[in-house]
Amino acid sequence: MTKGLFSCPILLPPPTSEEDDLSVLRLIRSRRVGATTYHRLIAEHGSASAALAALPQVARAAGVADYTPCPEPVALAEMRAARKAGARMLRIAQPGYPAALADLPDAPPVLWALGDPGLMMRPMVALVGARNASSLGQRMARKLAEGLGAAGFVVVSGLARGVDAAAHAAALPTGTVAVQAGGVDVIYPAENAALAVAIAGHGLRVSEQPPGLDPQARHFPMRNRIIAGLVRAVVVVEAAARSGSLITAQMALDQGREVLAVPGHPLDARASGCNALIRDGAVLVRGAEDVLAVLGQPAPAPDKSAAAAPAPTAPAIGAAAPPRPASDLHRHILDRLGPSPLAEDQLIRDLALPAATVAPHLLALEMEGLILRQPGGLLARTV
Repeated sequence: MTKGLFSCPILLPPPTSEEDDLSVLRLIRSRRVGATTYHRLIAEHGSASAALAALPQVARAAGVADYTPCPEPVALAEMRAARKAGARMLRIAQPGYPAALADLPDAPPVLWALGDPGLMMRPMVALVGARNASSLGQRMARKLAEGLGAAGFVVVSGLARGVDAAAHAAALPTGTVAVQAGGVDVIYPAENAALAVAIAGHGLRVSEQPPGLDPQARHFPMRNRIIAGLVRAVVVVEAAARSGSLITAQMALDQGREVLAVPGHPLDARASGCNALIRDGAVLVRGAEDVLAVLGQPAPAPDKSAAAAPAPTAPAIGAAAPPRPASDLHRHILDRLGPSPLAEDQLIRDLALPAATVAPHLLALEMEGLILRQPGGLLARTV
């Protein structure tokens, strides 16, 4: 008997990985599809391609006429931009995507990664805090980052100025992840450009946003949920009463992460958020040992060989600073001072300027009543 033309099953080749990437990217970039909606559509339709096909009908049922999913050329252009920047795509439920982040109900379906994604397979702790951090706050951030890195933890932060930049720079030799609010190839603020390059070379930068996208205000809370979702604990070093760092801390609590805070002077507005967190039950942090104790990990023994080994470095915060206008330098000095006294020589080192350059500006600020000199070469900002 002659077999019919279609008597044998026709086996279609499965979609390629690139086709899967394209469908996932088109779905998450489609209008009105956020991370939560994306996961619901995948649960209902089984795949990104099936969800894309169903999207117009879903939109009509919701009262949205003439709905069109993200066009294929738009997603392809994003993939080309990512390749040009040297970034790779990490898709949820695929190898390389961090498991802790995948557990969130609004986990980003796609991350663009620039650097070493393997860092996200290690235990992580976030260090976050004020952009206008004091010198003491930045020193504390560096001390914590070094101690946590020596204990095997990757330090996560948001690549902002102040506490974030200090933590990233100190953790470069042991591992750091910068979560960006805009595209992974867009450096914000611009003053952290050298640090961002160092992180891409020796650490990792990640973003859920398309390459080339400038960060907007609404992107920062989205970034903060990723910072909290990646880590086992969030440590707040300095934070005002209403700040993005407190948003990150609240997200961490909602996600079941540990929240810790460094106490500060009651009259320093930059410490008010941290002091409030401690009052409400956050663990008080005096050093990396306090963080390690909460995480159930002993502090490491000092490694003398590590001190002699060369390590990747980033420009010190404020290093090689060009000459600044007087008003600009006054602001930088005041930003680094608070009610808690700081040694004048430490302030000069933090500013990375010659003592002869800083001295007349300190005198001017003292004459204006903006800073106070205290015994022992200490300086404090007036309240």
